[in-house]
Amino acid sequence: MADNKNPQQAAINIELSEEVAEGIYSNLAIISHSNAEFVVDFIRLMPNVPKAKVKSRIILTPQHAKRLLYALKDNLQKYEMQFGKIEDVDTPVPPMNFGTPTAQA
Repeated sequence: MADNKNPQQAAINIELSEEVAEGIYSNLAIISHSNAEFVVDFIRLMPNVPKAKVKSRIILTPQHAKRLLYALKDNLQKYEMQFGKIEDVDTPVPPMNFGTPTAQA
């Protein structure tokens, strides 16, 4: 009998609904954390609209947050190898008074 305890060998069946597959556009992310989790709020800011709404919130363990960091770094490197360097944009950061609570343990 095969040993399926190794997570590298186990197959994961991932389902993606049509609604989720459409995605949600975000042009701002606010990240906060406690000792147990990272909270990433994805926000859509629109020009000349004084109010913005959180469109999606993702809550991660610190370990998953670190894996996400490494995966983003890897994908950005692959993107730049294929399409060229992504230039940093010097745009002012909008005020961060969206009414989100301060992270607490």
